[in-house]
Amino acid sequence: MVGRRLTGRARSAIDTFISAFNASDDSYVTALLSQALTSDVVFWGPLGRSEGIEAVERFVLDIRRHPAGTGTMVRCSAVDMPDEWARYQWVFTTPDGGPRLAGTDVVHLRRSLIDQVIVFAGEIKPSAS
Repeated sequence: MVGRRLTGRARSAIDTFISAFNASDDSYVTALLSQALTSDVVFWGPLGRSEGIEAVERFVLDIRRHPAGTGTMVRCSAVDMPDEWARYQWVFTTPDGGPRLAGTDVVHLRRSLIDQVIVFAGEIKPSAS
């Protein structure tokens, strides 16, 4: 029962984090991130390591201002959570059939909030056997 409760809390934090990408207005992004992340969150993104909600907010706002238009970010898998780590897959799609990006995030949770995010964008190619 404890595992299911932890997974539910993780899913809630993850879905709130993702909702920041889809907020109806930029002014809601900080509030949504504050509900999902610790203030000292460590974010490992495509451009390297950064710390704090402000750094994650800059990343989210940059994605929201995609040149092809405001896209949609969705979690497209279940949340897999062994202990305090969780992973899930996501997809980001821009309007009118524009660029699409998929990936996997790995997050660490502390007291039901995400304190680390590791973003793996793109597909992993099969190894040459």
